[in-house]
Amino acid sequence: MNHTEADNFLTTDYNSYGFTPCQKNDIKLKASRFIVPMYIFVFLLGIIGNTLVILILLKYKKLRNMTDIFLLNLAISDLLFVFSLPFWIYYITNEWVFGDILCKLFSGVYLIGFYGASFFIILLTLDRYLAIVHAVFAIKARSFKFGVFTSLLLWGMSILVSLPGFIFYKVQKQDGLRTCSPHYKKKWKLFCTFMITILGLLFPLVIMIFCYSRIICTLLQCKSVKKHRAVKLIFIIMIVFLLFWMPYNIVYIIHSFQDSAFLNSCDSSKKLDEAIQWTEGISFLHCCLNPIIYAFVGEKFRKYLCIFLQKIFPCSAMLINYIQVRERNSSVYNGTSSTGEQDISAVL
Repeated sequence: MNHTEADNFLTTDYNSYGFTPCQKNDIKLKASRFIVPMYIFVFLLGIIGNTLVILILLKYKKLRNMTDIFLLNLAISDLLFVFSLPFWIYYITNEWVFGDILCKLFSGVYLIGFYGASFFIILLTLDRYLAIVHAVFAIKARSFKFGVFTSLLLWGMSILVSLPGFIFYKVQKQDGLRTCSPHYKKKWKLFCTFMITILGLLFPLVIMIFCYSRIICTLLQCKSVKKHRAVKLIFIIMIVFLLFWMPYNIVYIIHSFQDSAFLNSCDSSKKLDEAIQWTEGISFLHCCLNPIIYAFVGEKFRKYLCIFLQKIFPCSAMLINYIQVRERNSSVYNGTSSTGEQDISAVL
Protein backbone atom coordinates (compact mmCIF):
# COMPACT_ATOMS: atom_id res chain seq x y z
CA MET A 1 0.00 0.00 0.00
CA ASN A 2 2.78 2.43 0.80
CA HIS A 3 4.87 2.49 -2.33
CA THR A 4 1.89 3.50 -4.48
CA GLU A 5 1.56 6.87 -2.76
CA ALA A 6 -1.38 5.89 -0.60
CA ASP A 7 -2.00 9.46 0.47
CA ASN A 8 -3.45 10.24 -2.96
CA PHE A 9 -6.92 9.24 -1.83
CA LEU A 10 -6.54 10.62 1.69
CA THR A 11 -6.20 14.20 0.57
CA THR A 12 -7.52 16.71 -1.91
CA ASP A 13 -5.68 17.03 -5.23
CA TYR A 14 -5.52 20.03 -7.55
CA ASN A 15 -5.28 19.61 -11.29
CA SER A 16 -3.17 21.86 -13.48
CA TYR A 17 -6.08 23.58 -15.14
CA GLY A 18 -6.88 26.50 -12.88
CA PHE A 19 -6.05 24.57 -9.68
CA THR A 20 -9.61 23.26 -9.40
CA PRO A 21 -10.05 21.22 -6.23
CA CYS A 22 -10.34 17.49 -6.85
CA GLN A 23 -12.17 15.90 -3.93
CA LYS A 24 -11.24 12.26 -3.26
CA ASN A 25 -13.19 11.54 -0.11
CA ASP A 26 -15.43 9.13 -2.01
CA ILE A 27 -12.38 7.04 -2.91
CA LYS A 28 -11.38 6.84 0.74
CA LEU A 29 -14.92 5.74 1.62
CA LYS A 30 -14.87 2.98 -1.02
CA ALA A 31 -11.47 1.83 0.19
CA SER A 32 -12.68 1.52 3.77
CA ARG A 33 -15.67 -0.55 2.63
CA PHE A 34 -14.12 -2.90 0.09
CA ILE A 35 -10.30 -2.75 0.17
CA VAL A 36 -9.96 -3.04 3.94
CA PRO A 37 -11.82 -6.40 4.14
CA MET A 38 -9.60 -7.70 1.32
CA TYR A 39 -6.45 -6.64 3.20
CA ILE A 40 -7.71 -8.28 6.39
CA PHE A 41 -8.34 -11.50 4.45
CA VAL A 42 -4.85 -11.36 2.88
CA PHE A 43 -3.25 -10.69 6.27
CA LEU A 44 -4.97 -13.61 8.04
CA LEU A 45 -4.52 -16.12 5.22
CA GLY A 46 -0.95 -15.01 4.54
CA ILE A 47 0.04 -15.29 8.21
CA ILE A 48 -1.55 -18.74 8.63
CA GLY A 49 -0.32 -20.26 5.35
CA ASN A 50 3.26 -19.03 5.49
CA THR A 51 3.62 -19.77 9.22
CA LEU A 52 2.53 -23.36 8.52
CA VAL A 53 5.15 -23.61 5.77
CA ILE A 54 7.90 -22.42 8.13
CA LEU A 55 6.80 -24.75 10.96
CA ILE A 56 6.68 -27.82 8.69
CA LEU A 57 10.03 -27.02 7.09
CA LEU A 58 11.73 -26.60 10.47
CA LYS A 59 9.94 -29.33 12.44
CA TYR A 60 9.56 -32.14 9.89
CA LYS A 61 11.65 -31.52 6.77
CA LYS A 62 14.66 -30.19 8.76
CA LEU A 63 15.84 -28.04 5.81
CA ARG A 64 17.68 -30.92 4.15
CA ASN A 65 18.15 -29.47 0.66
CA MET A 66 18.31 -26.29 -1.38
CA THR A 67 14.61 -26.37 -2.26
CA ASP A 68 13.67 -26.34 1.44
CA ILE A 69 15.94 -23.33 1.97
CA PHE A 70 14.28 -21.39 -0.84
CA LEU A 71 10.77 -22.33 0.34
CA LEU A 72 11.63 -21.13 3.84
CA ASN A 73 12.91 -17.80 2.56
CA LEU A 74 9.90 -17.34 0.28
CA ALA A 75 7.60 -17.86 3.27
CA ILE A 76 9.63 -15.35 5.33
CA SER A 77 9.42 -12.83 2.46
CA ASP A 78 5.65 -13.25 2.27
CA LEU A 79 5.37 -12.79 6.04
CA LEU A 80 7.35 -9.55 5.81
CA PHE A 81 5.06 -8.53 2.98
CA VAL A 82 1.88 -8.97 5.03
CA PHE A 83 3.28 -8.03 8.45
CA SER A 84 2.76 -4.29 7.92
CA LEU A 85 -0.76 -4.64 6.46
CA PRO A 86 -2.60 -3.85 9.75
CA PHE A 87 -0.83 -0.49 9.87
CA TRP A 88 -1.74 0.32 6.25
CA ILE A 89 -5.32 -0.79 6.93
CA TYR A 90 -5.56 1.76 9.72
CA TYR A 91 -3.93 4.34 7.45
CA ILE A 92 -6.61 3.80 4.77
CA THR A 93 -9.45 4.45 7.17
CA ASN A 94 -7.84 7.27 9.19
CA GLU A 95 -4.43 8.89 8.90
CA TRP A 96 -0.84 7.94 9.70
CA VAL A 97 -0.45 8.15 13.49
CA PHE A 98 2.60 5.90 13.98
CA GLY A 99 5.36 8.46 13.54
CA ASP A 100 8.13 9.08 11.02
CA ILE A 101 10.40 6.20 12.11
CA LEU A 102 7.69 3.55 11.71
CA CYS A 103 6.68 5.13 8.40
CA LYS A 104 10.18 4.58 7.04
CA LEU A 105 10.54 1.17 8.71
CA PHE A 106 7.28 -0.34 7.45
CA SER A 107 7.74 1.13 3.98
CA GLY A 108 11.21 -0.41 3.75
CA VAL A 109 10.18 -3.77 5.23
CA TYR A 110 7.21 -3.89 2.88
CA LEU A 111 9.51 -3.44 -0.12
CA ILE A 112 12.00 -6.01 1.21
CA GLY A 113 9.18 -8.54 1.38
CA PHE A 114 8.00 -7.57 -2.11
CA TYR A 115 11.41 -7.93 -3.75
CA GLY A 116 12.35 -10.95 -1.61
CA ALA A 117 9.26 -12.87 -2.75
CA SER A 118 10.02 -12.09 -6.41
CA PHE A 119 13.66 -13.14 -6.05
CA PHE A 120 12.92 -16.42 -4.27
CA ILE A 121 10.23 -17.32 -6.82
CA ILE A 122 13.00 -16.92 -9.42
CA LEU A 123 15.32 -19.15 -7.37
CA LEU A 124 12.64 -21.84 -6.99
CA THR A 125 12.06 -21.73 -10.75
CA LEU A 126 15.79 -22.13 -11.43
CA ASP A 127 15.96 -24.90 -8.82
CA ARG A 128 13.25 -26.88 -10.63
CA TYR A 129 14.92 -26.19 -13.97
CA LEU A 130 18.24 -27.63 -12.76
CA ALA A 131 16.60 -30.63 -11.07
CA ILE A 132 14.74 -31.68 -14.23
CA VAL A 133 16.59 -30.35 -17.29
CA HIS A 134 20.14 -30.72 -15.93
CA ALA A 135 19.64 -33.51 -13.40
CA VAL A 136 23.27 -34.71 -13.38
CA PHE A 137 24.71 -31.24 -12.87
CA ALA A 138 22.04 -30.51 -10.25
CA ILE A 139 23.34 -33.28 -7.97
CA LYS A 140 26.37 -31.12 -7.17
CA ALA A 141 24.91 -27.66 -7.71
CA ARG A 142 21.76 -28.04 -5.56
CA SER A 143 23.56 -28.30 -2.24
CA PHE A 144 22.47 -27.03 1.16
CA LYS A 145 25.46 -24.68 1.42
CA PHE A 146 24.81 -23.17 -2.01
CA GLY A 147 21.17 -22.63 -1.05
CA VAL A 148 22.19 -20.74 2.10
CA PHE A 149 24.77 -18.67 0.18
CA THR A 150 22.37 -17.64 -2.60
CA SER A 151 19.64 -16.87 -0.06
CA LEU A 152 21.92 -14.53 1.91
CA LEU A 153 23.00 -12.90 -1.35
CA LEU A 154 19.40 -12.27 -2.43
CA TRP A 155 18.42 -10.90 0.98
CA GLY A 156 21.26 -8.41 0.60
CA MET A 157 19.99 -7.45 -2.87
CA SER A 158 16.43 -7.12 -1.54
CA ILE A 159 17.58 -4.73 1.20
CA LEU A 160 19.65 -2.74 -1.29
CA VAL A 161 16.83 -2.16 -3.79
CA SER A 162 14.45 -1.38 -0.90
CA LEU A 163 16.54 1.52 0.40
CA PRO A 164 14.26 4.15 -1.24
CA GLY A 165 11.55 3.00 1.17
CA PHE A 166 13.76 3.76 4.16
CA ILE A 167 15.14 7.02 2.72
CA PHE A 168 12.35 8.82 0.87
CA TYR A 169 9.25 7.94 2.87
CA LYS A 170 8.30 10.37 5.61
CA VAL A 171 5.34 11.80 7.50
CA GLN A 172 3.89 15.11 6.36
CA LYS A 173 0.66 16.99 6.91
CA GLN A 174 -1.59 17.52 3.90
CA ASP A 175 -4.98 19.18 4.29
CA GLY A 176 -4.78 18.59 8.03
CA LEU A 177 -4.08 14.85 7.70
CA ARG A 178 -0.77 13.13 8.45
CA THR A 179 0.42 11.03 5.52
CA CYS A 180 3.19 8.45 5.14
CA SER A 181 4.29 8.82 1.54
CA PRO A 182 7.37 9.05 -0.72
CA HIS A 183 8.93 12.44 -1.33
CA TYR A 184 11.57 12.25 -4.04
CA LYS A 185 12.50 14.01 -7.24
CA LYS A 186 11.00 12.97 -10.57
CA LYS A 187 14.11 11.05 -11.65
CA TRP A 188 14.01 8.94 -8.49
CA LYS A 189 10.30 8.36 -8.97
CA LEU A 190 10.83 7.06 -12.50
CA PHE A 191 13.79 4.96 -11.38
CA CYS A 192 11.75 3.31 -8.59
CA THR A 193 8.84 2.71 -10.96
CA PHE A 194 11.00 0.92 -13.52
CA MET A 195 12.84 -1.00 -10.81
CA ILE A 196 9.58 -2.36 -9.37
CA THR A 197 8.33 -3.26 -12.86
CA ILE A 198 11.54 -4.92 -14.02
CA LEU A 199 12.47 -6.75 -10.82
CA GLY A 200 8.90 -7.49 -9.71
CA LEU A 201 7.39 -8.60 -13.03
CA LEU A 202 9.50 -8.65 -16.18
CA PHE A 203 12.63 -10.39 -14.87
CA PRO A 204 10.73 -13.16 -13.00
CA LEU A 205 8.42 -13.61 -16.01
CA VAL A 206 11.29 -14.03 -18.49
CA ILE A 207 13.00 -16.56 -16.19
CA MET A 208 9.75 -18.49 -15.69
CA ILE A 209 8.93 -18.63 -19.41
CA PHE A 210 12.40 -19.89 -20.31
CA CYS A 211 12.78 -22.41 -17.48
CA TYR A 212 9.25 -23.82 -17.52
CA SER A 213 9.21 -24.19 -21.31
CA ARG A 214 12.38 -26.28 -21.06
CA ILE A 215 10.94 -28.22 -18.12
CA ILE A 216 7.77 -29.04 -20.06
CA CYS A 217 9.78 -30.29 -23.04
CA THR A 218 11.79 -32.55 -20.72
CA LEU A 219 8.73 -33.83 -18.85
CA LEU A 220 6.90 -34.74 -22.05
CA GLN A 221 9.76 -37.10 -22.88
CA CYS A 222 9.34 -38.97 -19.57
CA LYS A 223 7.12 -42.03 -19.21
CA SER A 224 5.93 -41.12 -15.74
CA VAL A 225 2.16 -41.03 -15.25
CA LYS A 226 2.60 -37.90 -13.14
CA LYS A 227 3.96 -35.80 -16.01
CA HIS A 228 0.54 -34.44 -17.02
CA ARG A 229 -0.12 -33.28 -13.48
CA ALA A 230 3.30 -31.62 -13.36
CA VAL A 231 2.74 -29.82 -16.68
CA LYS A 232 -0.69 -28.66 -15.46
CA LEU A 233 0.89 -27.28 -12.27
CA ILE A 234 3.46 -25.36 -14.31
CA PHE A 235 0.74 -23.67 -16.35
CA ILE A 236 -1.13 -22.80 -13.13
CA ILE A 237 2.03 -21.18 -11.69
CA MET A 238 2.50 -19.08 -14.83
CA ILE A 239 -1.14 -18.03 -15.16
CA VAL A 240 -1.50 -17.15 -11.47
CA PHE A 241 1.67 -15.05 -11.56
CA LEU A 242 0.45 -13.12 -14.62
CA LEU A 243 -3.11 -12.63 -13.39
CA PHE A 244 -2.05 -11.33 -9.98
CA TRP A 245 0.91 -9.13 -10.89
CA MET A 246 0.57 -7.84 -14.47
CA PRO A 247 -2.57 -5.65 -13.92
CA TYR A 248 -0.97 -3.96 -10.91
CA ASN A 249 2.30 -3.23 -12.72
CA ILE A 250 0.51 -1.79 -15.75
CA VAL A 251 -1.65 0.50 -13.61
CA TYR A 252 1.34 1.43 -11.45
CA ILE A 253 3.31 2.62 -14.52
CA ILE A 254 0.34 4.67 -15.75
CA HIS A 255 -0.13 6.06 -12.23
CA SER A 256 3.51 7.18 -12.15
CA PHE A 257 3.08 9.14 -15.41
CA GLN A 258 -0.29 10.70 -14.60
CA ASP A 259 1.23 14.20 -14.65
CA SER A 260 1.01 14.15 -18.45
CA ALA A 261 -1.62 16.35 -20.11
CA PHE A 262 -3.64 13.30 -21.18
CA LEU A 263 -4.06 12.03 -17.62
CA ASN A 264 -3.87 15.26 -15.64
CA SER A 265 -7.54 15.66 -14.76
CA CYS A 266 -9.58 15.03 -11.64
CA ASP A 267 -11.64 12.25 -13.21
CA SER A 268 -8.65 10.32 -14.57
CA SER A 269 -6.74 10.80 -11.31
CA LYS A 270 -9.63 9.35 -9.29
CA LYS A 271 -10.01 6.40 -11.67
CA LEU A 272 -6.28 5.67 -11.46
CA ASP A 273 -6.35 5.80 -7.67
CA GLU A 274 -9.23 3.31 -7.59
CA ALA A 275 -7.56 1.05 -10.16
CA ILE A 276 -4.29 0.95 -8.26
CA GLN A 277 -6.10 0.15 -5.00
CA TRP A 278 -7.89 -2.83 -6.52
CA THR A 279 -4.99 -4.20 -8.57
CA GLU A 280 -2.62 -3.86 -5.63
CA GLY A 281 -5.09 -5.65 -3.34
CA ILE A 282 -5.40 -8.46 -5.90
CA SER A 283 -1.61 -8.74 -6.20
CA PHE A 284 -1.41 -9.15 -2.41
CA LEU A 285 -3.40 -12.38 -2.74
CA HIS A 286 -0.37 -13.96 -4.41
CA CYS A 287 1.46 -14.19 -1.08
CA CYS A 288 -1.47 -16.27 0.23
CA LEU A 289 -1.27 -18.64 -2.74
CA ASN A 290 2.51 -19.15 -2.61
CA PRO A 291 2.28 -21.74 0.21
CA ILE A 292 -0.31 -23.70 -1.78
CA ILE A 293 1.49 -23.51 -5.13
CA TYR A 294 5.06 -24.07 -3.97
CA ALA A 295 4.65 -26.14 -0.80
CA PHE A 296 1.34 -27.82 -0.08
CA VAL A 297 1.00 -29.23 -3.61
CA GLY A 298 3.91 -31.59 -2.88
CA GLU A 299 2.97 -35.05 -1.56
CA LYS A 300 5.56 -35.06 1.23
CA PHE A 301 4.57 -31.59 2.34
CA ARG A 302 0.91 -32.59 2.46
CA LYS A 303 1.81 -35.65 4.52
CA TYR A 304 3.69 -33.55 7.07
CA LEU A 305 0.82 -31.04 7.11
CA CYS A 306 -1.63 -33.84 7.94
CA ILE A 307 0.62 -35.06 10.77
CA PHE A 308 0.86 -31.53 12.15
CA LEU A 309 -2.90 -30.92 11.94
CA GLN A 310 -3.64 -34.25 13.66
CA LYS A 311 -1.56 -33.13 16.63
CA ILE A 312 -3.19 -29.70 16.79
CA PHE A 313 -6.76 -30.78 15.96
CA PRO A 314 -7.27 -34.43 17.03
CA CYS A 315 -10.92 -34.29 15.91
CA SER A 316 -9.75 -34.00 12.28
CA ALA A 317 -7.91 -37.36 12.38
CA MET A 318 -10.65 -39.36 10.63
CA LEU A 319 -10.94 -36.93 7.73
CA ILE A 320 -7.16 -36.69 7.32
CA ASN A 321 -6.80 -40.50 7.40
CA TYR A 322 -9.46 -40.79 4.71
CA ILE A 323 -7.58 -38.30 2.48
CA GLN A 324 -4.31 -40.15 3.01
CA VAL A 325 -5.88 -43.50 2.10
CA ARG A 326 -7.32 -41.99 -1.07
CA GLU A 327 -3.88 -40.63 -2.03
CA ARG A 328 -2.17 -43.98 -1.37
CA ASN A 329 -4.76 -45.85 -3.42
CA SER A 330 -4.34 -43.36 -6.25
CA SER A 331 -0.56 -43.79 -6.08
CA VAL A 332 -0.82 -47.60 -6.22
CA TYR A 333 -3.28 -47.46 -9.12
CA ASN A 334 -1.12 -45.09 -11.15
CA GLY A 335 2.08 -46.92 -10.38
CA THR A 336 5.34 -45.60 -9.01
CA SER A 337 9.07 -45.61 -9.66
CA SER A 338 8.71 -45.07 -13.39
CA THR A 339 11.33 -43.28 -15.45
CA GLY A 340 11.62 -39.64 -14.53
CA GLU A 341 9.63 -40.03 -11.30
CA GLN A 342 12.31 -38.45 -9.15
CA ASP A 343 12.69 -35.55 -11.56
CA ILE A 344 8.95 -34.88 -11.60
CA SER A 345 8.89 -34.88 -7.80
CA ALA A 346 10.94 -31.68 -8.03
CA VAL A 347 7.90 -30.00 -9.59
CA LEU A 348 5.29 -31.69 -7.42
